[in-house]
Amino acid sequence: MNIVSRLSEVVKDCPDFPRKGILFKDIMPIFHDPGLVRDTCQSLVNQISGIGKPDVIVGIEARGFLIGPIMAQQLNVPFVPIRKKGKLPRECYSVRYEKEYGFDEFDIQVDALKAGDKAVIVDDLLATGGTLEAAKMLCDKSKAEVMAHCVIFELEFLKGRDKLKDTPVISLVKYN
Repeated sequence: MNIVSRLSEVVKDCPDFPRKGILFKDIMPIFHDPGLVRDTCQSLVNQISGIGKPDVIVGIEARGFLIGPIMAQQLNVPFVPIRKKGKLPRECYSVRYEKEYGFDEFDIQVDALKAGDKAVIVDDLLATGGTLEAAKMLCDKSKAEVMAHCVIFELEFLKGRDKLKDTPVISLVKYN
């Protein structure tokens, strides 16, 4: 069975979570199968390799922290976290953004990326594109070059790619 079929088989739909009208994709069952986690990360890494070699993987809190470090290890590059406002010590760049069901704010430490670093931003899901767009803004503030956005799942009907039009998007499973 291919990776798309394996992932599609284990993801659970959660209607009206976290609020009415939202169909949440619960990816946690993926992590019950270490082989599936490894193969998912390797599939994403293989697609990244087709674009080029990144200098760093940037993971978005919280689900980007689940796959980002594994991918960074597979690529033998550092992992840099983007966290919710106020969760990182020392000086940070911040950005406020709109997501599917409200507003949020992210931070990245000012010395986490170097000018010219080629970064791949990793998260679990591309929906409206707000979260990945905000992560790119933080990388831009750090003078890093975002070479790709990388997600396991994409909700194509929400047209999140439109916000990310200048940067390639890698996704394994697409929902229409």
